[in-house]
Amino acid sequence: MLNAKIYLIFCLLVPFYSLAQTVPPDTAKIVVTADSSAKTDSIARLKKEEAAKAAPVASSDPSGFHYKITADGTVTAGNVNRALIQVGGSFDWAVSRLFRFASSPTFAYGQQNGQLNEREFLADFRATLFHERRFYYLGFGATEVSNLRKIRNRLTGGAGVGYKLVSRKNAYLSVTNVLLYEYTDFITNTAEVPDVNVLRNSTRLLGEFQWDDGRYSINQTVFLQPALNQPNFRWNGSLSFQMRLTALVSIRTMVQNSYESVVAVGRKNNDFRWTTGLVLEVK
Repeated sequence: MLNAKIYLIFCLLVPFYSLAQTVPPDTAKIVVTADSSAKTDSIARLKKEEAAKAAPVASSDPSGFHYKITADGTVTAGNVNRALIQVGGSFDWAVSRLFRFASSPTFAYGQQNGQLNEREFLADFRATLFHERRFYYLGFGATEVSNLRKIRNRLTGGAGVGYKLVSRKNAYLSVTNVLLYEYTDFITNTAEVPDVNVLRNSTRLLGEFQWDDGRYSINQTVFLQPALNQPNFRWNGSLSFQMRLTALVSIRTMVQNSYESVVAVGRKNNDFRWTTGLVLEVK
């Protein structure tokens, strides 16, 4: 009888024991695991944010198109009727961190006592590889028309390297060296002065400096271009000082000089220009 009672109690306890073994895993463990995962994610996110703050600020979009257009001129009337108009542009397109394209076309028109003296047009195109680095590569092409120098058309193109000597927010200075080909078609030709077909080495020094949040700026450019296969030397340079009056209007004075050892008949080797006036600048 006693054995029967023990057996009955054993049979009643077995289902409860089995039920206890099939209870879902401890929910406390699940909560702990979820909290640990959340904490891990939060810590990782905080580390990323701290790293982003510590890293140098970089543009989320390295590409972009920027432009600047300037125009100035002078007009006098009376004993001497004189008009001079100059228009320039600066276009820059950073396709990516690898490639950049730029152009700085200029146009000048000058007339004195009803006679056309100057009708100068220059359009250039520059492609830069690794433009964000201190040492970079570039390709260059340009076309030029000059009534002043009796040039019907001048075509140049080449490639070379560049190096940034200074690259800061308010100061930029670079030097480039390019091997280029030049073809110059003069309006007037003689046997002594034929059209120019020459290979040159071109060195350029470019500087841009500004202060007082860009209110004052100085820009300078110098080109030295000796020929490699014949006696022919060219150099030109410009230096300008600009003071911004408003967001659109500035005062600018600029000195330009150009020298060519081989010129068209009746033209001088050196040309010098000094202009001062108001500049309408659109960015």
